[in-house]
Amino acid sequence: MEALEIVNAIRSGWVRITDHADEEAQNDRLSYEEIFFSVFRGEIIENYPDD
Repeated sequence: MEALEIVNAIRSGWVRITDHADEEAQNDRLSYEEIFFSVFRGEIIENYPDD
């Protein structure tokens, strides 16, 4: 999945937060707002095309 597809999925409400993802966010004291903000404003610093 490409970064733009992820952004579009978040904006469209097509994102499913798994129990594991929710637990990890809570453990790291991150809100979904903070996570989504980092997706919208983040930058790809290294690309792994085979992953």
